[in-house]
Amino acid sequence: MTSATASATWTAERPWRGIMVATALPLREDLSVDYDAYSEHVRHLIGNGCDGVVPNGSLGEYQTLTDDERARVVRTAVEAAGDGARVMPGVSAYGSAESRRWAEQAAAEGCGSVLLLPPNAYRADDRSVRDHYAEAAKAGLPVIAYNNPLDTRVDLTPDVLARLHGDGSVVAVKEFSGDVRRAYEIAELAPDLDLLVGADDVLLELVLAGAVGWIAGYPNAFPAACAELYDAARAQDLATALPLYRSLHPLLRQDSRTEFVQAIKVSMDIVGRRGGPTRPPRAPLSGPTEAFVRSATEKALAAGHR
Repeated sequence: MTSATASATWTAERPWRGIMVATALPLREDLSVDYDAYSEHVRHLIGNGCDGVVPNGSLGEYQTLTDDERARVVRTAVEAAGDGARVMPGVSAYGSAESRRWAEQAAAEGCGSVLLLPPNAYRADDRSVRDHYAEAAKAGLPVIAYNNPLDTRVDLTPDVLARLHGDGSVVAVKEFSGDVRRAYEIAELAPDLDLLVGADDVLLELVLAGAVGWIAGYPNAFPAACAELYDAARAQDLATALPLYRSLHPLLRQDSRTEFVQAIKVSMDIVGRRGGPTRPPRAPLSGPTEAFVRSATEKALAAGHR
């Protein structure tokens, strides 16, 4: 194993590296949380090559959860993972104090790190962004910044990330802008800041550019195949990675679309995992989008992906 390959693996000292799956949250038909199914899902992911889980992200529909549900999801993930270091809860909230409280809850449960969006109640300026991350970091856990400028309207550009890292507020970034060129500028401006793949459909490009982890969506449905892809990418084994990437890409690019939660849950249901419905305002997939996701999932199964 090369040093570059070794640096991209999960360790208890850097528990944000490797494949951390942004978990979908199984719901029953009455839209209540199926905690037993979620517990089994976490065990399934870790047992099939993934390093850990990220509960209470957008894929986990955190915005629709009550405080009690959100806290119980974290506890369930920790118990199922068997090691709190393998759990990276999302702690995003409209208020910085609330994000800090969720980070403190994660610390109390023994989690290894937390994932945090910038302020998203309004288009925050750089000072507000820095204060927001500094507040969450007071909980004592490593904070991973989540850059999703399309949804939050706040862009964590490489220079902003360098300042956040220099402040001691963040250790890594989940990069979801889709601009793979940023990998090189981040490495220049903040060489010790870990770059994590944030969008499934740029996995190969960002790993080759130096990403040391993947906060992933589609491993919810195909954990073993995605783990094989990630391992081949970080080993720079393009003979293995490229055909697998091409085969999975019709699904991977659903992770960057508005209906990504519904798409991944449909795929989970098809492969025999419990995805279930989504809570409003997310409506079920229908029409051409649903047909495409179903067809792509069935083709992936027929290709032997699991």
